[in-house]
Amino acid sequence: MTAKNQFLKRLQARHSPPTFSSKHQADIAAFRQQMALLLDNMNAWLTDTALQAEELTVSVTDLLVEEGAFAIPGIVLSYENRTIKFIPLFLYGQGVIGCVEVTLCTGNNVTRLSRLFMRAGQVSAWTLNQQRDLSRPGELFDEDAFFRLINVLLP
Repeated sequence: MTAKNQFLKRLQARHSPPTFSSKHQADIAAFRQQMALLLDNMNAWLTDTALQAEELTVSVTDLLVEEGAFAIPGIVLSYENRTIKFIPLFLYGQGVIGCVEVTLCTGNNVTRLSRLFMRAGQVSAWTLNQQRDLSRPGELFDEDAFFRLINVLLP
């Protein structure tokens, strides 16, 4: 084994994944991590637009979680007097893990656009559901879906 391989093996052993005392704690950590990655993806998608998604801290209350309430990063994207907010709503519910409500704010008006799910059923990628009927499958939340969603920023 080379010196580099020995070093990498020792380094990897020191960076073992965190352990959690409950499934709730692991799911909350995953929700936080996925929201941070979603923010990074949005900012990468927004390259060359002069727009930037920003993080805000949201307190989520979930009666199915031992702690009752926990902080999760939300996301805000603004253009002129219009803002789209990606606000975490709950961790568990309706066959999904990690729900984010997407709203358009213009002045005093708030319009619900859709919901994003971190995991829905057997799908473990962000999905977008623009219908109130959650029994229908959502679409994969990728760059195209993102730009279709934020198109309402431009009046």
